[in-house]
Amino acid sequence: MVSLLQILLLILSVVQFIILAHVIMSWLINFGVLNLRQPVVYQIWEGLNRLLEPVYGRIRRILPAMGGLDLAPLIALLAVYALRIVITNNAGYLI
Repeated sequence: MVSLLQILLLILSVVQFIILAHVIMSWLINFGVLNLRQPVVYQIWEGLNRLLEPVYGRIRRILPAMGGLDLAPLIALLAVYALRIVITNNAGYLI
């Protein structure tokens, strides 16, 4: 059972990394550091968007319109952190 919990925590860590990479890459694209005309940058950006859009879409349906401010990545990241805390704190009960 401990192995399953560790695998689940590893998956949540990977999800955290992917969300943070997406946020940082969006900043770099918006500030002109990265250019979407470069094939590698475009492929990475499209891959991250395809991976995260189903999660962000569900969150965006719940959140009110913020006038161009997208809080979906922040909410998703907070949900992953909260899930890690719940799993870590209740690991003793699951074993």
